[in-house]
Amino acid sequence: MKLRDICTKFQHSIMFLIEMVLYVLCLAAFFFLFAIDNPEIISLSRTAAVTLSTFVIMLVVLTFMYGKYDIGRRRWGQVALSVSITLIFTDLVTWFELSIMKTNEANNTTFRLENIGILFLVFIIQIAAIMLMSFLGEAFYFWIHPKEKCLIVTGDSENAKRVAQALSSFEKRYEITGTVSYEDTDLEKLMVANDTIVLYELPVEERTRIVDFCYQNLKNIYFNPHIADILEQNARPVIADDISLFSTRYHMISFEERIVKRLMDTVVSLIALIITSPIILIAAICIKKNDGGSVFFKQKRATVHGRVFEIIKFRTMRENVENFSSTEGDERITKVGRILRKYRIDELPQFVNILKGDMSLVGPRPEMLENVRDYEKELPEFRYRLRMKAGLTGYAQVYGKYNTSSRDKLMLDLMYIENYSLVRDIQLLFQTLLVLFRADEATEAFKSDDARD
Repeated sequence: MKLRDICTKFQHSIMFLIEMVLYVLCLAAFFFLFAIDNPEIISLSRTAAVTLSTFVIMLVVLTFMYGKYDIGRRRWGQVALSVSITLIFTDLVTWFELSIMKTNEANNTTFRLENIGILFLVFIIQIAAIMLMSFLGEAFYFWIHPKEKCLIVTGDSENAKRVAQALSSFEKRYEITGTVSYEDTDLEKLMVANDTIVLYELPVEERTRIVDFCYQNLKNIYFNPHIADILEQNARPVIADDISLFSTRYHMISFEERIVKRLMDTVVSLIALIITSPIILIAAICIKKNDGGSVFFKQKRATVHGRVFEIIKFRTMRENVENFSSTEGDERITKVGRILRKYRIDELPQFVNILKGDMSLVGPRPEMLENVRDYEKELPEFRYRLRMKAGLTGYAQVYGKYNTSSRDKLMLDLMYIENYSLVRDIQLLFQTLLVLFRADEATEAFKSDDARD
């Protein structure tokens, strides 16, 4: 038996071993370096037990928030970023907790932070280990997994280009062999010759037929969801006499959930305004100094049940220009505005909207009224996303872009609404930080011919 065949057989165990080696290296870097000044954290002591427990608990919780070491499903750079942020926050909390425990008569009579230089050295060693193990993990994964031959099936050439562009970022995993219309007479022959079939924007009847064929021929399938698919996520099986059914009920946030959500909105937005006040002040000065115009931009947006409110943002465009969604190379955007948009600083004033109750921290993206009217002409069900209060962040904001299509925005927002939970809100708040590290991608504007007037 060849080495590759042996590795393929035990791939899950090998990947788990790589992951464990990574976390052990990161834990060892923290404990052994801090043990230089604090030898008790690597001996049998209460300090060691509490410190280790804190580190492990924070690591587990933050891994749930930011994502695990899932090489193969995500690019190694994305995995490295998620794990790095997880470890940095874990280190900070454990380091702070260690500093508190060292405040006693035997060590520090007054509180002081433990060696900051060692903390930064831990960061450097851990990030280097994460980068290395993520790269090696991906190299191993794609050594045992050859590229999947991928066929795109759709009814529109523009949609085919969009899907091909999206899959191109996973070039190590997929080899796009071509695109074909679902009406093509050679469709079944082409599907048999491929490993993975991607279906996009197909009529329900055609999609069902193709999925049945792919299942019969053991093909991997990707398809974009319809509303029925999203509802089915939370459906429960029901047997009525001898008839198999799925039962699903539309999800509406309960009174108790609204109270908790509002309380979290108020507390977090107030804290966020206090913490980001220096950034807000600097941004305001830069905007004013750039062209002497107004600092803030206000615009009517739609929120829950279609209620209209005025959103507050930092002004990123020149004053007295035509108002429509930004386009690629948009000359209306100022130099300062480009920086504010890139790092989402322009959205910080929306914490005021959240305090006022116009918005929530997490929810569907608040769209321009003009966009809502245009989208609903093409997609009447777009109004369904107004069943919850608009949010500063959410599925569409974290996983989408400014130029994500109206239909894909709707599906992302409905996924959030139908799967709402307080835990998911907290998870999305943590994951919003990742958006800042993919600023160019997340803030990608509409192509000029896609902009809404």
